[in-house]
Amino acid sequence: QVQLVESGGGLVQAGGSLRLSCAASGRTFSGYRMGWFRQAPGKEREFVAAINTSGGSTYYTNSVKGRFTISRDNAKNTVYLQMNSLGPEDTAVYYCAVQRSGYSWNYYPAYDHWGQGTQVTVSS
Repeated sequence: QVQLVESGGGLVQAGGSLRLSCAASGRTFSGYRMGWFRQAPGKEREFVAAINTSGGSTYYTNSVKGRFTISRDNAKNTVYLQMNSLGPEDTAVYYCAVQRSGYSWNYYPAYDHWGQGTQVTVSS
C-alpha cells in the first residue's frame, strides 16, 4: 500500500513561485503514474498535471501550461510540481495521487492513494 505526503505549500505573492513535493512510501514508486490535482474552496477537485513512470511524458491542464512543471525522481520516491508565475486563481489545496493505467490523464476516478494535500495561497 503506497502512502503519499505532500509538502511545499505556503503563502506567496502573485508572480511568485513554489515547488511542491510528494513523497511516496513503498518500493514500487517507479512503476506508478502520478498526478497533481487541486481543489479551491467551493469548487470541485481539478486535474493539474501528470507524469508517466519514467518522467518522459508529462501532461498539463491548459491553465497551467507554460507556468507549471511536473517532474519526478524515482531514486527519491518523489514527484514535484514547480509552479511559476502564480496568480490568485492558483490558490487551492494541492493533492498528489497515483493513477491507474489505461485511463485518461485527467480522469479523476482513475486516481487512488491520495495524499493529505498542501495549501497554496497566492495573494494579489
